[in-house]
Amino acid sequence: MILRLLGYFFLCLAMAALAYDGIRMIADNGRLAFTSLEQHWLNISPASMEAARAFTDQISVYIWSPLLMTFLVLPAWVLACGLGTLLYLAGYRRPRPAIPDGI
Repeated sequence: MILRLLGYFFLCLAMAALAYDGIRMIADNGRLAFTSLEQHWLNISPASMEAARAFTDQISVYIWSPLLMTFLVLPAWVLACGLGTLLYLAGYRRPRPAIPDGI
């Protein structure tokens, strides 16, 4: 149940990010541009991004650049949709089979 709710939450985030990109496209006269998760993070809280980078650099320099930046440069709606789908499917249960009346 919790995984499905988290899945719905991330799917709603994906729709909001896609709507944001659609509004930007309309405002830019049809120029197709997707906003990366890194750009959203920088717009919301640049200090926390720098803190996360400093924290990962303390562990290993190779965590931030090749590993995390691979995901941060993707469009935000792609990541949120993928994560939401995976969480929803992880929490999905098959419905119980219907037992006919009379048995």
